[in-house]
Amino acid sequence: MRPFAYTRAADPGQAVSLVGGDPRAAFLAGGTTQLDLMKDGVLGPERLVDITRLPLGGIVHDDAAVRVGALTTMAELAADPVVRDRLPFVRQALLLGASVQLRGMATVGGNLLQRTRCRYFRDPGVAACNKRAPGSGCAAVPGVQRMHAVLGTSDHCIALHASDLAVPLTALDAVVHTRHADGTRSIPLTRFYLPPGDSPHVENVLRHGELITAVEIPLPAWGTRSRYLKVRDRASYEFALVSAGVALVVEDGVVRTARVALGGVGTVPWRARGAEEALRGARADAASFRRAAEAALAGARPLPGTAFKIELARRTLVRTLESVAEESS
Repeated sequence: MRPFAYTRAADPGQAVSLVGGDPRAAFLAGGTTQLDLMKDGVLGPERLVDITRLPLGGIVHDDAAVRVGALTTMAELAADPVVRDRLPFVRQALLLGASVQLRGMATVGGNLLQRTRCRYFRDPGVAACNKRAPGSGCAAVPGVQRMHAVLGTSDHCIALHASDLAVPLTALDAVVHTRHADGTRSIPLTRFYLPPGDSPHVENVLRHGELITAVEIPLPAWGTRSRYLKVRDRASYEFALVSAGVALVVEDGVVRTARVALGGVGTVPWRARGAEEALRGARADAASFRRAAEAALAGARPLPGTAFKIELARRTLVRTLESVAEESS
């Protein structure tokens, strides 16, 4: 690990000022991914600004939404009674992510900002990585592709977004609240992440020194049923090959509202709007679910190593829809 300076911020304003004023500085919260990447030589900030003691934790509810402080841990959010009762697929995504120990340290804000698990990005010995070294190429395209994306890819990058939590939050139209040098702003999560295009190193819309302060999660209508299903190579402490987050209102056997997002297949958490459109007003049956799954994967660009994900994602989504519909009946 390269040497770095360490500063503990006294308040959010100081934290923003310290990082925003130094292009080689970064925030430090739970550090569960960041420190690993620093040890591996992938990241090398010259200053870390510790924000862990800032008043940016806690969970507040009202009739419309759950507001989660950015420093709230994954374990704390999963234990919240409103999340348990009204947002079960959010809780499931939290509990299926990482290990018990990591969930006790990792923060909600940090989870949304976690870096890709692409083996080529995480190995500084690999020269060709446009995400780590812009313009150097993408070793994954001719390489081992199994844990990579099929949606939102470009010729410059096929790296997968790894967050479980971001999948149901994207389906729910969660909003990220931030603080920067000039004030504050609120960013819909569906507009927060950027597909790689020709600049894979720019992963989201945050400015340097902009600090996530909270995440607002809208509560779905009463009667909504939801589930997060994660398919992976082993039963614990593993990233998704494919995942699906689904929230439905089903009345008299008809889907009235649908929210669908996919993980494990996109360069960003993937809102499956085509699937949602196919489901609304349709019978909650196998034929409708298959049509929705086809729509969800429209536009996918598989490579030989990721071609299996197309059918796996379809089946995963159909299975998730069926389980939610059964619960609603």
